[in-house]
Amino acid sequence: MSTFTETKVIDQITVTENGIVLYREATRILKDGDEISKTYHRNSLIPAQDLTGVPANVVAICNVAWTPEVIAAYQAQVEASRIVGA
Repeated sequence: MSTFTETKVIDQITVTENGIVLYREATRILKDGDEISKTYHRNSLIPAQDLTGVPANVVAICNVAWTPEVIAAYQAQVEASRIVGA
């Protein structure tokens, strides 16, 4: 009888120059230890966003990347884009 298992892992984390953190979660389906399927789910986080429910390794990256200067620069960028778009 075959054994099927599902594993999820964050396999990619990227920080953009404006502090946005992008991460990808891979879900792998294994049959008797051999991968038979893989899907991806991507997510992005903006500086100072609430990190409730975010995987711990992604939170650790956010905590390093989101310095007060990065947060202030991102917020200024958002505000400037609102003024231009108004």
